[in-house]
Amino acid sequence: MWKNMGLTGKILVAMALGILLGLFLNYSGLHTEGSFVNTYLINGLFGIIGKLFVNSLKMLVVPLVLISLICGVCGIGDIRLLGRIGTKTFFMYMLTTALAIATAIGLGSLFGIGQGMNIPSDATFEAKSAPPLSEVFANIIPSNPISAMANGDMLSIIFFALLIGISILMVGKPAKGLVQSLELINEVILKMVTIIMNLAPYGVFALLTVAMADLGLELIQKLVGYTLVLVGSLAFHFFVTMMIILKLFSGLSIKTFLAKMREVQIFAFSTASSNATIPVTLRTVTKRMGVNNSVASFTIPFGATINMDGTAIMQGTATIFIANLYGIDLGITEYLTVILMSVLASIGTAGVPGVGLIMLSMVFAQVGLPIEGIGLILGVDRLLDMLRTAVNVGGDAAVTAIIAKSEGKMDVSIYNDPDAGTKDVFEGHIDPDNEREFSHVLNDGIMGSEYDDLDNIGRHHKP
Repeated sequence: MWKNMGLTGKILVAMALGILLGLFLNYSGLHTEGSFVNTYLINGLFGIIGKLFVNSLKMLVVPLVLISLICGVCGIGDIRLLGRIGTKTFFMYMLTTALAIATAIGLGSLFGIGQGMNIPSDATFEAKSAPPLSEVFANIIPSNPISAMANGDMLSIIFFALLIGISILMVGKPAKGLVQSLELINEVILKMVTIIMNLAPYGVFALLTVAMADLGLELIQKLVGYTLVLVGSLAFHFFVTMMIILKLFSGLSIKTFLAKMREVQIFAFSTASSNATIPVTLRTVTKRMGVNNSVASFTIPFGATINMDGTAIMQGTATIFIANLYGIDLGITEYLTVILMSVLASIGTAGVPGVGLIMLSMVFAQVGLPIEGIGLILGVDRLLDMLRTAVNVGGDAAVTAIIAKSEGKMDVSIYNDPDAGTKDVFEGHIDPDNEREFSHVLNDGIMGSEYDDLDNIGRHHKP
């Protein structure tokens, strides 16, 4: 039965089993500090499997973004078109972020979350400082591109890749061989993504088992109002707002989009990282939705860096919750400030670790809310961060589909084909003909060079 099940089905089963096993270990008391389960299963076997899976995804992010974006620029072949795509993508991401936080503020105000609750006296939070916006823009151009790639500075990598692609276009025909080589490298990296995706059920199972065993649901029960409004806002934004935008601007089928995004969002939920999910998102929008790589290679990594719809929703919900909790009245000016600050902060904190809480501390400081209030929601933030990431990658893919459709860079027949991209799987089998062919090529090359060397030696040492 497991062998005959599709990849999506396997991932869903693994997700359900991981959640159930994690909750069982949490509530049964087996997952206590120093116990066998805690030491050898949660922090041992499952922890190692989860880290290996996430690291394998992260391993491909930089080479995939760099090579794919260079190929994408060469594929567009028109610098003006590239500028138009970049401008449309930027404003679309800013629009969706503004709508996301407006939704959260609206629902939070409607349900009055946080009113009448007692404030725990031990709630603390030390806010990290975010870099100035001027510094963020200055760092877009890397002083050392190798260092930028090593650190995963996505905006710097995007700029460097764009510069290489534009330079290749300027060189022209002599660079044709280089472009073909880069295209082949891109295909090889995508094949690596395919291999890792087929290991996804085991990685997802391990990650969710560890997460649920550590977190449980007790904290959610204590902050049930905040949690329900935040989850409801996330669901409303993705399933209603984003789907209306997708239909309005592209005319594409919402049902098809949701079906093809299922795997990506499970990946995002289990890893809680938009950047780690980039390889899977890129593969899905190109292979399963028919988006041309020239668009997807720019919009997906760019969106993973600055598009933070889920994080913006958390900020809006947390602002209402903490304000009501401390009895602070916020007017329309403060609400507009929250929306504006969240949109700007999504750019200004791009690529900064712990970005959500840094952005939230910036928003609180701007509207006069106590920063230590963030300590009240830290307990549930890890679990809700998984949901926020799923919404973020869904927004990235939706905007990518809209931009590609508007520019004629999408194969709609692939988008409408439910089986597109599903047969590109790795089953542990490598074509023997390919093995023999490469073996002959390499061996012939090595032996040929050896014979050439012997021949040269013989000529130089003739009596």
